[in-house]
Amino acid sequence: MIMVFGTRQGSCNVSSIARLQLLFATIVCLTASLAPTQQAYSQGGAARDKYAVARKQMVSKFIKAAGVKDARVLESMENTLRHEFVSSQHRSKAYFDMALPIGDLQTISSPFIVAYMTESLEPKPTDKVLEIGTGSGYQAAVLSPLVDEVYSIEIVPTLGRKAARTLRRLRYRNVVTKIGDGFQGWREHAPFDKIIVTCSPEKPPQPLVDQLREGGLMVIPVGERYQQTLYLLRKRQGKLVAEALRPTLFVPMTGRAENARVVQPDPRNPKCLNGDFEAKVPKNGFAAGWYYQRQMKTKTDNPPQGKQYVEFENAEDGLAAHLLQGIPIDGSSISSVRISAQAKYENIIDGSRGQFAALAISFYDANRKVLSFRHVARFRGESEWETHTSKIPVPSAATAAILRVGLFGATGKLAIDDVKLEPIRSER
Repeated sequence: MIMVFGTRQGSCNVSSIARLQLLFATIVCLTASLAPTQQAYSQGGAARDKYAVARKQMVSKFIKAAGVKDARVLESMENTLRHEFVSSQHRSKAYFDMALPIGDLQTISSPFIVAYMTESLEPKPTDKVLEIGTGSGYQAAVLSPLVDEVYSIEIVPTLGRKAARTLRRLRYRNVVTKIGDGFQGWREHAPFDKIIVTCSPEKPPQPLVDQLREGGLMVIPVGERYQQTLYLLRKRQGKLVAEALRPTLFVPMTGRAENARVVQPDPRNPKCLNGDFEAKVPKNGFAAGWYYQRQMKTKTDNPPQGKQYVEFENAEDGLAAHLLQGIPIDGSSISSVRISAQAKYENIIDGSRGQFAALAISFYDANRKVLSFRHVARFRGESEWETHTSKIPVPSAATAAILRVGLFGATGKLAIDDVKLEPIRSER
């Protein structure tokens, strides 16, 4: 689910490389067309694609409407069969704008994030791209028709092998995968025109910096485990020039990157960061500490405290309008949390599919399994500024939580300020 720095040499045919690498059983070469949906679903096959309408709606409602403009990226998102990259039990949610579990504590990123990162990479037909974190293979599949070559590394063997099979079955011939620690990059195929990292280290690994060509771009989420920022990095004169894009939350980059992490989460002292919404990511106005921002603006007129608050507004039934924040929490030492916020709202109507405006929290265990989902407050109709508070029990197996606030598909306006989370120690 939903984030904080040259000329091509030695290039050779991907099929030739793959034949050589397969001899050593370390790399899977994926053979087929660059645009599998155009081949596999041609000659009447499109009629059998029961997800085609859902995919088109996903692009228009969750990706294009959220700001992604690159026509090539939008076309690739519409043509890439996301349901083929998730398990059968999650296929009904494949075209929702949400991350989904893919096993081994990993997730497939939300469609918007995939599209947004792809667009930020400025993919060109001549690019050689390195992807760190193959996962299910979906990001590599989206990149495939947009670039010349994709080299993708996955550290989890079971995921890497499954992704390779999926990509081979769907006939992505310009994608080459291998199992290994992405921290090290793929030196024998460097330099890369672009690098995309779909897991989060504390800072950009130096081998990736070294393997990015001069003038090349890297898109990467870096920072603390639960407080990350997605950066666009451009290599100039051997150094990286960083542009902060937006807060986000990715699974951690495991292996050497995680072992070298200096700032560790503090699950015994959970708290809501920037609950007063006074801090912003420079230049782009995103609320620092919060991610998956949708249809939110910072407001300064008569805030209940401080200088500003945030407001969500949605006029289309079912369209996302919310903020999320990941929080480490130790359920064995914290029995409950007291959550409060100030809210003002008008003309809020529940969505037709059961969506409603709320302040809520969900808890997860070490395997990222949902343990519970609790509402602090639900909002309907109209109200001036008032304080909402609730004491929420924490499951003993909880290791993480996600704080959620927004309209979540309901329509109307919702203003929020002064969100607080206070842990209550356990007597277990």
